[in-house]
Amino acid sequence: MINSTYKYNVGIMDYFQFRFFEKNDLEREKWVGTGYKYEFDLKTNPKHTRSILENKLEFYEVYKDFIFHPFCKLEDIKNKNSEADAVLTNKTGKMVLKDSLGQCGYDVEIVKTSDYTLESLASYMSSKGYDMAESFIQQHDHINKISSTGLNTVRMFTVINNTGGVDLIGARLRVSVNSHVDNLASGNIACPVDLNTGKINGPGIYSDITKEDVTHHPVTNVQLIGFQIPMWDKVIELTKKIALAHPENRGVGWDIAITNDGIDFIEGNHNWCKTLWQLPVKKGMKDILDKYN
Repeated sequence: MINSTYKYNVGIMDYFQFRFFEKNDLEREKWVGTGYKYEFDLKTNPKHTRSILENKLEFYEVYKDFIFHPFCKLEDIKNKNSEADAVLTNKTGKMVLKDSLGQCGYDVEIVKTSDYTLESLASYMSSKGYDMAESFIQQHDHINKISSTGLNTVRMFTVINNTGGVDLIGARLRVSVNSHVDNLASGNIACPVDLNTGKINGPGIYSDITKEDVTHHPVTNVQLIGFQIPMWDKVIELTKKIALAHPENRGVGWDIAITNDGIDFIEGNHNWCKTLWQLPVKKGMKDILDKYN
């Protein structure tokens, strides 16, 4: 329980920042901070190779063997080609409109396909600054029981080691709370996942210091601890494959959707979140990254 005096003093201070500064010097040294993570990202994902992870449209093209839902560019919609038709007629009846360079769940909107023609969609996207559209992904029925307001993705953290193999250094389930996105920065929760079993093995945490950890989803009341993520063996298998597809980017945080039909990758993050990695397991893990320097 966080002392209420702290709550009033820090307001909605970032949870990572608060927890970091309440520790002594020895404990702080164990945590990956902003400066350390910036340097780690530069080393593992050099600026001249990371564009395939920064731009969502480029990511989809380069990693198309791992993408199974329809997507298109604004130009495709303006040109009324088959890629645009596939998005507008997708079976879910919904589309996700995005800025291909957006981060943290910002610049994302979910709309009904029935509300648009290709002409009106192109006009709307141009007015909002969106340059890509994709089919809404219907998540696995089992995961949908936790929260149906947004797509709840698995974040897998990988590093290509010095022998060229893939090290899995963490897994988190990001869970939406009355939100159409699942990002921690947008007020949602993140849960630690056992890499061996695919089960949630700890409470969900918020980035907002004023909110307590949760053992059950705050809206649906579904128990989080012990929840089994479906198709976990396939998640592990495909994560290792995608990490090796372009090993010039060595350290990546992969966002993965699990559907009734299989595994679908959403994006790879070259500057994956140190907060999402460390806070759910309640410890600093700089020693893990030190091995790759």
